[in-house]
Amino acid sequence: MVRMSGLALSVVALTGVAACSSSSNHNGGSGGGATLQGLSGAGMYGSLPAAAATEHTGMLKVGLLSQSPPTYIMPIIPAASASVYDSYDFVYQSYRPLYWLVNGTSPTETPSMSLAQDPVWSNNDQTVTITMKNYKWSNGQPVTSQDVAFAIDETRAAIKESPANWYGYSPALGIPDEVASVTTPDAKTAVINLTKPVNPSWFFEDQLGSLVLMPSQSWDIDATGGAPITDWATNPADAKKIYDYLNAQAKSLGTYTTNPLWQVVDGPYKLTAFNSTTGEYTETPNAAYSGPHAKTISPFETITYTTDAAEYTALKAGAIDVGYVPMGDVPEAKTVSGNYTLWGYPGFGWQGVIYNFKDTSGDFSNIIGQLYIRQALAHLVNQQGYVTAYLHGAGAPGYGIVSQYPPTPFAPANTESNPYPYNPSTAESLLKSHGWSVVPDGTDTCTSPGTGPTNCGAGIPAGTKLAWNLDYASEVTIGQEYTTNLASVARSVGIEITLKADSFNDIVGNDNDVASPADDSKWAMSDFGGFTDSTYPTTEGLLNYGGGENMGGYDSSALNQLVNDSITSPDPVAVKNELAYVTQQEPFLFQPNPDWDGNDAGIMAISKQISGPPSDFADYSQYQLTPEFWYFK
Repeated sequence: MVRMSGLALSVVALTGVAACSSSSNHNGGSGGGATLQGLSGAGMYGSLPAAAATEHTGMLKVGLLSQSPPTYIMPIIPAASASVYDSYDFVYQSYRPLYWLVNGTSPTETPSMSLAQDPVWSNNDQTVTITMKNYKWSNGQPVTSQDVAFAIDETRAAIKESPANWYGYSPALGIPDEVASVTTPDAKTAVINLTKPVNPSWFFEDQLGSLVLMPSQSWDIDATGGAPITDWATNPADAKKIYDYLNAQAKSLGTYTTNPLWQVVDGPYKLTAFNSTTGEYTETPNAAYSGPHAKTISPFETITYTTDAAEYTALKAGAIDVGYVPMGDVPEAKTVSGNYTLWGYPGFGWQGVIYNFKDTSGDFSNIIGQLYIRQALAHLVNQQGYVTAYLHGAGAPGYGIVSQYPPTPFAPANTESNPYPYNPSTAESLLKSHGWSVVPDGTDTCTSPGTGPTNCGAGIPAGTKLAWNLDYASEVTIGQEYTTNLASVARSVGIEITLKADSFNDIVGNDNDVASPADDSKWAMSDFGGFTDSTYPTTEGLLNYGGGENMGGYDSSALNQLVNDSITSPDPVAVKNELAYVTQQEPFLFQPNPDWDGNDAGIMAISKQISGPPSDFADYSQYQLTPEFWYFK
């Protein structure tokens, strides 16, 4: 399961099948009927069919796991709710980002899905002008430049109360801190003046791509039935009143289908049924939706299952239209191939274990702060072995923030092969050479404290043990397999890792130094799945100090500078240098990337009774759920 890094956001954020054309009745599509590019090599499973020539409506049924229900509906999503289940699967159905930055499996923009023309830069890359397209809200009002300004100002109000109120926040960087002013000379034009020049690619793809618009003419109130507040742009106190009201309403999950706020949408769907316990919900087409879609949009409902096995049973019975073959059942996938088209591809992002650099219990913060410790742990991960044993070939190794699949021009050279290949003996040697007494199948202790090259490291006293906990999401099967294997191999070199099962939502909410600082010393490592990458895959927000998604509190002055270089310099080498440093430093314990892990991991199963442009199924491998393009044959 995944959270988002930026928005491609996975986020996210943020993230092809050869020669498949769309139906002539298809109105644009996220792929526009174009050939999908770059889909080849390790990790791909199966293929997608061409779109059918006829289109009929019906209730689409999408199978999901139940243990990660959406918890927030307002587009300014807080850090504790920043998962693809809240954003892409749920919020994005009703509220669309300013720019749509995924195209099938490719981490690039789909212009036809964006609410505005591509931004135009001036003033030495310090001013950006945005021209809106002809989108409408469901109440008939146009989506205007005022909505752009409203989203930015309300985000500013949210952040002023707490940095945890928006997952995409980084102190002093981007939206809202680097926005000096927003002017709206007319309903179509928004002009954003920044405090200093920036890298246009970064600001466009990661900042504006993360900005989800809200209906300013309907949400400019601070009480139900209240009078419009028109000075939110110039009066921060009134902007705060609006945010506080919207935030309070978003926390009232039981009113999602009755609250008139959530009935004003610009996306293809309106929410008509919602079970906050199971995560099941039903979406009905927005008759006023002005974006591209199938000839007639079909309603859809999510059907949730408590386990992979329960979902697979329903799949074999033909009870759902789009679901997944769990990774463990991939070898037997042929049992459903008569009724379903099977396909999978890795998402644009990464899987791995989060280290908590603020956990002081057992001196863990000082232990994990040592690069040699992180390198030793990386040598305990059998990447190719995991792909074979747990992914059954439906996935690919992942050595950093970006991998070989999907291809991106920003991939550094040190992600092409494993910089820390599986070798427990190497891990053991690293520990011994740094002052640890290694006790295979026991617990290692520091016997040579100090800061020299053969010592344990700063802040690690004699007698310190290599023993800590690791939380994993109980509903994520491969996460259990990965962490169980890691704990077993680690014990062979004297590292004692105690596993603890928890729910996905509890982990992302509590094992989070940003959202839950009071829990900083309650967890050492956590594995809920991974993150999606934004299209321009800088780790701004994810690993820079104070970033809204820096769950483990990683702090490196060197990386902070590299991030700054990436977001100020348009030279693509800057972000490559940043990502190469991350790969070398191992601030996370990277794991292989499975195919289509929108429900954690597995291969997509698409009923042969439904169809659509291949790109609009393929984008679900990148966590984007776009059923407005699907239809019954």
